[in-house]
Amino acid sequence: MKPKASLTHVDRDGRPAMVDVSDKAISAREAIARCRVRFPAAVAAQLRADGLRSKKGAVIDTAIIAGTLAVKRTHELIPFCHPLPIDGCRFAIDWDGTNSLSIECAVKTTHRTGVEMEALTGATVAALTVYDMCKALSHAIVIGPAQLLGKRGGKRDFGRSDAVVAGVHAGEAESKRGAVKRVQPSAAASAVAAPKRVAKKSASAKHVTAKPASRKRAGTTRGARGAGA
Repeated sequence: MKPKASLTHVDRDGRPAMVDVSDKAISAREAIARCRVRFPAAVAAQLRADGLRSKKGAVIDTAIIAGTLAVKRTHELIPFCHPLPIDGCRFAIDWDGTNSLSIECAVKTTHRTGVEMEALTGATVAALTVYDMCKALSHAIVIGPAQLLGKRGGKRDFGRSDAVVAGVHAGEAESKRGAVKRVQPSAAASAVAAPKRVAKKSASAKHVTAKPASRKRAGTTRGARGAGA
């Protein structure tokens, strides 16, 4: 029989208290959370037509920046969250249906406690930022629900462990692929350009050395004619 669950942020006297994690082992922790933003149909159509840009600027880029900042400062927003070193933070934002935007935030750390609250905070603040970027179009935008999709590490895993791994590492893999793609064209361009420059110099050198040779031959011919005369 499973032991009855109890609140961990309340002491024996019923007062709020931060959990002491000093006796826990340091391990890899990962979590992924999602928050949705639902728009009125006309607003969603306008945002799609404008490439998710508003008068304030790029909606998605701003939401990712705000969500990342929130992840790193979760302990300042939620009283009993421990300040954690964030090893990785990735966002996946895309349309989920005709009028709904799905925001997923994946976070990982290596510490004594998990990053569920960081993932939830990141997804929610990103959603709030989307609202702020688009509220000039309508105040009927709805935020939520926000939910934890999965976590790994600690006493027990929860939910979509496959989604946690995919969410945390997909962005890193994509960044690496993007970096390779950016480097390869410039390297290829340099490799193509270099032989052209060498070939040009080589052709010029042949032209320069050819002139003295022709003069020498011409002089020899005139000398031969003079000797014959």
